[in-house]
Amino acid sequence: MPVEEFVAGWVSGALGLFLGHPFDTIKVLGFFKGMSFPLASIALVNSVLFGVYSNVLLVLTSTTYQERRAHPPGYTETFIAGCAGGFVQAYCLAPFDLIKVRLQNQTEPRRKQSNLQPRYRGPLHCMTSIVQKEGPQGLLRGAGTLMLRDTPTLGVYFVTYEWICRQNTPKDQNPSSATVLVAGGIAGINSWITATPLDVIKCRMQMDGMKGRVYQGVLDCMVSSVRKEGPGVFFKGLIINSARAFPVNAVTFLSYEYLLRWWG
Repeated sequence: MPVEEFVAGWVSGALGLFLGHPFDTIKVLGFFKGMSFPLASIALVNSVLFGVYSNVLLVLTSTTYQERRAHPPGYTETFIAGCAGGFVQAYCLAPFDLIKVRLQNQTEPRRKQSNLQPRYRGPLHCMTSIVQKEGPQGLLRGAGTLMLRDTPTLGVYFVTYEWICRQNTPKDQNPSSATVLVAGGIAGINSWITATPLDVIKCRMQMDGMKGRVYQGVLDCMVSSVRKEGPGVFFKGLIINSARAFPVNAVTFLSYEYLLRWWG
């Protein structure tokens, strides 16, 4: 099993995180609140995504990364590999994503002139608090919704990227930096258009345990949200997600491609 894709995925994920984290926390105090925790965890998850994707393509097409420009895989194989990567990464991501969401959405703000203390003092305290109050299974809250979100979305993500690169690159050549940046950015936006409805539900399921159980499951959360806020609730955050998606995924793909070319 080639390991270069895992390493390149880790590095590119870390670079993308630096760009994306301020967008994640735009609604709370401090652009880089909670930065140290996702730097390691999200980069690790990105490593899993790209590593699984590339190795599934290797199984399906018997081509390595270096051979895929001369012998590009079909879009069906690309979609399947992307879905496989999304499925695996969802369960690796779930505990980290839950902690990040809880930290970023604490209802007790940190203010210099206030005696109010945040519910969680940091990632480790957040994790132990969840386990104590909700049990070990609490760390997987929202994992099912995350899997439903990421499995098809990441299939779309990689197909979009490959299609744009192939349309703008001569045969047997590597795409230019500009092509990779544009393709990666558009792939990111396209994936978030697909993912946003379930992302809204995922975040609500993850916050569900903070003040007692509110939702009975994913379907109950969807129905309750529509009843209270209308169908538009499923597109909350789409603009900020799209604004975040373009630069983050442009840099992610550019660094991933160039790392693998360098190693190849």
